[in-house]
Amino acid sequence: MIILSIACQGSPIDGTVKSVELEKFSGKWYALSSIPGDEDIDWREMMHTYTVNNEDNIDILTSYRKIKESQHQSIQSKASAVKGTNNAQWKVLSSWPFQEDFWVIELADDYSYAIIGHPKKKQLIIQSRKPFLETKLFQDIIRRCKDKGYNTDRLVSQDHEAK
Repeated sequence: MIILSIACQGSPIDGTVKSVELEKFSGKWYALSSIPGDEDIDWREMMHTYTVNNEDNIDILTSYRKIKESQHQSIQSKASAVKGTNNAQWKVLSSWPFQEDFWVIELADDYSYAIIGHPKKKQLIIQSRKPFLETKLFQDIIRRCKDKGYNTDRLVSQDHEAK
């Protein structure tokens, strides 16, 4: 696999990529590793499917399996791009009235992987279009996340099997 360059030319907005093309971002993503929040601390095999439902609004279907359970479950949430961020920052509503910040902090030029962060660095998701990334690329991503201030010791593998 070739090393991919980052799609954030120029200076990013508050640590995000310069812009995100929502149509290219749409589709299925495998969460490979994450710093979970309270809600998803015992979730594994997470996958996110993003669908643009109209300008700057995104439907998110998240499927997962809870630890010690074999059945997959799913939840729906909605996101809206924050104005003035070129779709690099989103507000995600998964349970009303609470919204979470969703920042695209790194994105491959070909949209093959993305890193989703949080302004307070309390959550992180390394996601890919495939259930795996080349080992060196994955290690480089983790190093870059650590350099950005994320506690990468808290990363949890999502246990996807390479298919």
